[in-house]
Amino acid sequence: MSDVADISMPHAEAAPRREGLARGWFRFRQSRLSMVGAALTFVVLFFAVFGMMLAPYPEHVAGGIETGLRFLPPSWAHPFGTNELGQDVLSLTMAGTTVSVLAGFGVVLIGTLIGTVMGGIAGFAGGWLDEILMRFTDLTLTIPSLILAMAIAAALGPGFENMVLAISLSWWPGYARLVRGEVIGAREEVYVTAARAIGASPTRVLFRHILPNCVSPIIVKMSLDMGFAILTVAGLGFIGIGVRPPTPEWGTMLSNARSYMPDIWWTAMAPGTAMFLTVVGFNLLGDGLRDILDPKGRR
Repeated sequence: MSDVADISMPHAEAAPRREGLARGWFRFRQSRLSMVGAALTFVVLFFAVFGMMLAPYPEHVAGGIETGLRFLPPSWAHPFGTNELGQDVLSLTMAGTTVSVLAGFGVVLIGTLIGTVMGGIAGFAGGWLDEILMRFTDLTLTIPSLILAMAIAAALGPGFENMVLAISLSWWPGYARLVRGEVIGAREEVYVTAARAIGASPTRVLFRHILPNCVSPIIVKMSLDMGFAILTVAGLGFIGIGVRPPTPEWGTMLSNARSYMPDIWWTAMAPGTAMFLTVVGFNLLGDGLRDILDPKGRR
Protein backbone atom coordinates (compact mmCIF):
# COMPACT_ATOMS: atom_id res chain seq x y z
CA MET A 1 0.00 0.00 0.00
CA SER A 2 2.81 2.42 0.85
CA ASP A 3 4.44 1.79 -2.53
CA VAL A 4 1.20 2.53 -4.31
CA ALA A 5 0.75 5.71 -2.28
CA ASP A 6 4.30 6.83 -3.03
CA ILE A 7 3.83 6.25 -6.76
CA SER A 8 0.54 8.14 -6.87
CA MET A 9 1.84 11.17 -4.95
CA PRO A 10 3.58 12.89 -7.91
CA HIS A 11 0.46 12.49 -10.02
CA ALA A 12 -1.68 13.93 -7.22
CA GLU A 13 0.62 16.95 -6.96
CA ALA A 14 0.91 17.43 -10.72
CA ALA A 15 -2.85 17.50 -11.32
CA PRO A 16 -3.54 20.78 -9.47
CA ARG A 17 -0.48 22.33 -11.13
CA ARG A 18 -1.75 21.40 -14.58
CA GLU A 19 -5.21 22.68 -13.70
CA GLY A 20 -3.74 25.99 -12.52
CA LEU A 21 -1.74 26.36 -15.73
CA ALA A 22 -4.82 25.59 -17.81
CA ARG A 23 -6.86 28.22 -15.95
CA GLY A 24 -4.08 30.77 -16.31
CA TRP A 25 -3.79 30.13 -20.05
CA PHE A 26 -7.56 30.42 -20.39
CA ARG A 27 -7.57 33.82 -18.63
CA PHE A 28 -4.63 34.95 -20.75
CA ARG A 29 -6.43 34.03 -23.98
CA GLN A 30 -9.50 36.04 -22.98
CA SER A 31 -7.51 39.26 -23.34
CA ARG A 32 -6.87 40.21 -26.96
CA LEU A 33 -4.28 42.78 -25.94
CA SER A 34 -2.36 40.12 -24.02
CA MET A 35 -2.35 37.87 -27.07
CA VAL A 36 -1.16 40.77 -29.22
CA GLY A 37 1.61 41.42 -26.71
CA ALA A 38 2.61 37.76 -26.72
CA ALA A 39 2.70 37.73 -30.53
CA LEU A 40 4.82 40.90 -30.70
CA THR A 41 7.18 39.55 -28.04
CA PHE A 42 7.54 36.28 -29.92
CA VAL A 43 8.43 38.14 -33.13
CA VAL A 44 11.00 40.27 -31.29
CA LEU A 45 12.59 37.23 -29.64
CA PHE A 46 12.61 35.41 -32.98
CA PHE A 47 14.59 38.20 -34.61
CA ALA A 48 16.80 38.46 -31.53
CA VAL A 49 17.84 34.83 -32.13
CA PHE A 50 17.81 34.67 -35.93
CA GLY A 51 18.01 38.32 -37.00
CA MET A 52 21.67 38.26 -37.97
CA MET A 53 21.26 35.05 -39.94
CA LEU A 54 18.13 36.26 -41.79
CA ALA A 55 19.44 39.75 -42.64
CA PRO A 56 19.20 40.29 -46.45
CA TYR A 57 22.63 41.93 -46.57
CA PRO A 58 24.88 40.26 -43.96
CA GLU A 59 27.93 42.03 -45.34
CA HIS A 60 26.39 45.34 -44.25
CA VAL A 61 25.84 43.96 -40.76
CA ALA A 62 29.55 43.08 -40.62
CA GLY A 63 30.45 46.70 -41.44
CA GLY A 64 30.54 46.61 -45.24
CA ILE A 65 30.20 49.97 -47.01
CA GLU A 66 28.77 50.70 -50.47
CA THR A 67 29.01 54.43 -51.07
CA GLY A 68 27.35 54.09 -54.45
CA LEU A 69 24.11 53.10 -52.69
CA ARG A 70 23.95 56.02 -50.26
CA PHE A 71 20.49 57.22 -49.18
CA LEU A 72 18.46 55.05 -51.54
CA PRO A 73 14.74 55.43 -50.74
CA PRO A 74 12.64 52.39 -49.82
CA SER A 75 12.31 49.89 -52.66
CA TRP A 76 11.87 46.14 -53.21
CA ALA A 77 15.62 45.64 -52.91
CA HIS A 78 15.83 47.79 -49.77
CA PRO A 79 12.40 47.95 -48.05
CA PHE A 80 13.62 50.60 -45.58
CA GLY A 81 16.17 52.24 -47.83
CA THR A 82 19.89 52.66 -47.17
CA ASN A 83 21.84 54.91 -44.83
CA GLU A 84 24.73 57.33 -45.30
CA LEU A 85 27.17 54.43 -45.83
CA GLY A 86 25.01 52.63 -48.36
CA GLN A 87 24.04 49.95 -45.84
CA ASP A 88 20.64 48.32 -45.88
CA VAL A 89 18.63 49.75 -42.97
CA LEU A 90 16.42 46.68 -42.65
CA SER A 91 19.44 44.38 -42.27
CA LEU A 92 20.95 46.63 -39.60
CA THR A 93 17.63 46.79 -37.73
CA MET A 94 17.19 43.01 -37.78
CA ALA A 95 20.72 42.47 -36.51
CA GLY A 96 20.32 45.24 -33.96
CA THR A 97 17.43 43.33 -32.39
CA THR A 98 19.93 40.83 -31.00
CA VAL A 99 22.05 43.51 -29.34
CA SER A 100 19.12 45.50 -27.95
CA VAL A 101 17.17 42.52 -26.59
CA LEU A 102 20.24 40.85 -25.08
CA ALA A 103 21.26 44.11 -23.44
CA GLY A 104 17.74 44.67 -22.09
CA PHE A 105 17.54 41.10 -20.77
CA GLY A 106 20.96 41.44 -19.14
CA VAL A 107 19.95 44.69 -17.45
CA VAL A 108 16.70 43.25 -16.10
CA LEU A 109 18.33 40.00 -14.95
CA ILE A 110 21.23 41.64 -13.12
CA GLY A 111 18.98 44.32 -11.64
CA THR A 112 16.56 41.64 -10.45
CA LEU A 113 19.30 39.59 -8.78
CA ILE A 114 20.78 42.58 -6.96
CA GLY A 115 17.41 44.00 -5.96
CA THR A 116 16.04 40.65 -4.81
CA VAL A 117 19.00 39.97 -2.54
CA MET A 118 19.01 43.51 -1.12
CA GLY A 119 15.25 43.66 -0.60
CA GLY A 120 15.06 40.11 0.75
CA ILE A 121 17.75 40.70 3.36
CA ALA A 122 16.29 44.08 4.36
CA GLY A 123 12.75 42.78 4.74
CA PHE A 124 13.74 39.58 6.54
CA ALA A 125 16.34 41.06 8.92
CA GLY A 126 14.54 44.29 9.80
CA GLY A 127 16.00 46.66 12.35
CA TRP A 128 19.13 48.68 11.66
CA LEU A 129 20.12 46.57 8.64
CA ASP A 130 16.78 47.27 7.01
CA GLU A 131 17.21 51.00 7.68
CA ILE A 132 20.70 51.11 6.16
CA LEU A 133 19.80 49.14 3.03
CA MET A 134 16.57 51.02 2.41
CA ARG A 135 18.14 54.44 2.93
CA PHE A 136 20.81 53.49 0.42
CA THR A 137 18.05 52.35 -1.93
CA ASP A 138 16.18 55.64 -1.47
CA LEU A 139 19.39 57.56 -2.14
CA THR A 140 19.85 55.66 -5.40
CA LEU A 141 16.24 56.33 -6.37
CA THR A 142 16.72 60.08 -6.00
CA ILE A 143 19.10 60.04 -8.97
CA PRO A 144 17.38 59.63 -12.37
CA SER A 145 18.27 56.17 -13.66
CA LEU A 146 19.38 57.40 -17.08
CA ILE A 147 21.66 60.07 -15.55
CA LEU A 148 23.18 57.54 -13.16
CA ALA A 149 23.66 55.03 -15.98
CA MET A 150 25.31 57.73 -18.11
CA ALA A 151 27.73 58.57 -15.31
CA ILE A 152 28.66 54.94 -14.67
CA ALA A 153 28.96 54.15 -18.39
CA ALA A 154 31.17 57.19 -18.92
CA ALA A 155 33.42 56.04 -16.08
CA LEU A 156 33.62 52.43 -17.29
CA GLY A 157 34.04 53.30 -20.97
CA PRO A 158 32.09 52.26 -24.09
CA GLY A 159 31.22 48.65 -24.82
CA PHE A 160 28.35 46.19 -24.53
CA GLU A 161 29.32 44.72 -21.14
CA ASN A 162 30.02 48.10 -19.55
CA MET A 163 26.73 49.47 -20.86
CA VAL A 164 24.72 46.58 -19.40
CA LEU A 165 26.53 46.83 -16.05
CA ALA A 166 26.06 50.59 -15.90
CA ILE A 167 22.30 50.41 -16.46
CA SER A 168 21.94 47.43 -14.10
CA LEU A 169 23.53 49.37 -11.24
CA SER A 170 20.77 51.96 -11.62
CA TRP A 171 17.96 49.44 -12.15
CA TRP A 172 17.88 47.37 -8.94
CA PRO A 173 16.19 49.77 -6.42
CA GLY A 174 12.69 49.11 -7.76
CA TYR A 175 13.13 45.38 -7.25
CA ALA A 176 14.59 45.92 -3.78
CA ARG A 177 11.53 47.84 -2.61
CA LEU A 178 9.15 45.35 -4.23
CA VAL A 179 10.83 42.30 -2.70
CA ARG A 180 11.18 43.95 0.70
CA GLY A 181 7.43 44.52 0.86
CA GLU A 182 6.69 40.95 -0.20
CA VAL A 183 9.13 39.51 2.34
CA ILE A 184 7.73 41.62 5.20
CA GLY A 185 4.28 40.30 4.38
CA ALA A 186 5.45 36.68 4.14
CA ARG A 187 7.86 36.36 7.07
CA GLU A 188 5.05 35.89 9.60
CA GLU A 189 3.21 33.25 7.58
CA VAL A 190 2.58 29.80 9.03
CA TYR A 191 4.99 28.01 6.71
CA VAL A 192 7.81 30.34 7.80
CA THR A 193 7.03 29.70 11.46
CA ALA A 194 7.03 25.96 10.77
CA ALA A 195 10.39 26.17 9.00
CA ARG A 196 11.88 28.02 11.96
CA ALA A 197 10.38 25.51 14.38
CA ILE A 198 12.15 22.59 12.73
CA GLY A 199 15.48 24.38 12.99
CA ALA A 200 15.93 25.89 9.51
CA SER A 201 18.61 28.58 9.38
CA PRO A 202 17.61 32.18 8.56
CA THR A 203 19.38 31.91 5.19
CA ARG A 204 17.44 28.76 4.32
CA VAL A 205 14.15 30.27 5.48
CA LEU A 206 14.70 33.34 3.31
CA PHE A 207 16.06 31.76 0.13
CA ARG A 208 14.29 28.40 0.28
CA HIS A 209 10.87 29.29 1.66
CA ILE A 210 10.10 33.03 1.43
CA LEU A 211 11.66 34.24 -1.83
CA PRO A 212 10.23 31.40 -3.99
CA ASN A 213 6.78 32.59 -2.93
CA CYS A 214 7.59 36.12 -4.12
CA VAL A 215 8.35 35.06 -7.69
CA SER A 216 5.03 36.10 -9.26
CA PRO A 217 5.30 39.89 -8.76
CA ILE A 218 8.99 39.75 -9.71
CA ILE A 219 8.18 38.04 -13.02
CA VAL A 220 5.50 40.61 -13.79
CA LYS A 221 7.86 43.50 -13.06
CA MET A 222 10.60 41.92 -15.17
CA SER A 223 8.28 41.61 -18.16
CA LEU A 224 7.14 45.21 -17.78
CA ASP A 225 10.72 46.45 -17.35
CA MET A 226 12.09 44.77 -20.46
CA GLY A 227 10.74 47.43 -22.80
CA PHE A 228 12.00 50.29 -20.66
CA ALA A 229 15.41 48.64 -20.29
CA ILE A 230 15.68 48.42 -24.08
CA LEU A 231 14.73 52.10 -24.31
CA THR A 232 17.46 52.98 -21.80
CA VAL A 233 19.99 50.95 -23.78
CA ALA A 234 18.93 52.82 -26.90
CA GLY A 235 19.20 56.10 -25.01
CA LEU A 236 22.83 55.46 -24.12
CA GLY A 237 23.53 54.44 -27.70
CA PHE A 238 21.81 57.60 -28.93
CA ILE A 239 24.13 59.88 -26.96
CA GLY A 240 27.20 57.84 -27.92
CA ILE A 241 27.99 56.09 -24.62
CA GLY A 242 26.65 52.64 -25.45
CA VAL A 243 27.55 50.23 -28.23
CA ARG A 244 29.77 51.75 -30.90
CA PRO A 245 29.63 51.16 -34.67
CA PRO A 246 29.96 49.00 -36.65
CA THR A 247 27.90 46.93 -34.19
CA PRO A 248 24.26 47.62 -35.15
CA GLU A 249 22.12 48.95 -32.30
CA TRP A 250 18.80 50.80 -32.48
CA GLY A 251 19.84 53.84 -30.46
CA THR A 252 23.04 54.31 -32.43
CA MET A 253 21.11 54.02 -35.70
CA LEU A 254 18.66 56.71 -34.57
CA SER A 255 21.54 58.94 -33.51
CA ASN A 256 23.10 58.68 -36.95
CA ALA A 257 19.75 59.22 -38.66
CA ARG A 258 18.89 62.46 -36.84
CA SER A 259 21.48 64.38 -38.85
CA TYR A 260 19.56 63.70 -42.06
CA MET A 261 16.01 64.30 -40.84
CA PRO A 262 13.45 65.04 -42.15
CA ASP A 263 14.59 64.67 -45.77
CA ILE A 264 16.09 61.18 -45.36
CA TRP A 265 13.32 59.99 -43.04
CA TRP A 266 13.58 56.28 -43.82
CA THR A 267 16.90 55.84 -41.98
CA ALA A 268 15.06 56.38 -38.69
CA MET A 269 11.82 54.62 -39.56
CA ALA A 270 12.93 50.98 -39.14
CA PRO A 271 14.77 51.25 -35.77
CA GLY A 272 12.12 53.61 -34.40
CA THR A 273 9.30 51.24 -35.37
CA ALA A 274 11.21 48.27 -33.95
CA MET A 275 11.64 50.03 -30.61
CA PHE A 276 7.97 51.04 -30.51
CA LEU A 277 6.67 47.53 -31.22
CA THR A 278 9.10 45.97 -28.74
CA VAL A 279 8.07 48.23 -25.88
CA VAL A 280 4.36 47.81 -26.65
CA GLY A 281 4.74 44.02 -26.90
CA PHE A 282 6.51 43.60 -23.56
CA ASN A 283 4.12 45.98 -21.79
CA LEU A 284 1.04 44.16 -23.06
CA LEU A 285 2.61 40.82 -22.18
CA GLY A 286 3.39 42.09 -18.68
CA ASP A 287 -0.22 43.17 -18.20
CA GLY A 288 -1.39 39.72 -19.25
CA LEU A 289 1.02 37.99 -16.87
CA ARG A 290 -0.13 40.24 -14.05
CA ASP A 291 -3.72 39.17 -14.62
CA ILE A 292 -2.67 35.51 -14.52
CA LEU A 293 -0.34 35.65 -11.53
CA ASP A 294 -2.46 37.98 -9.39
CA PRO A 295 -3.91 35.82 -6.59
CA LYS A 296 -7.00 38.04 -6.40
CA GLY A 297 -7.80 37.17 -10.01
CA ARG A 298 -7.84 33.43 -9.40
CA ARG A 299 -11.10 31.63 -8.99
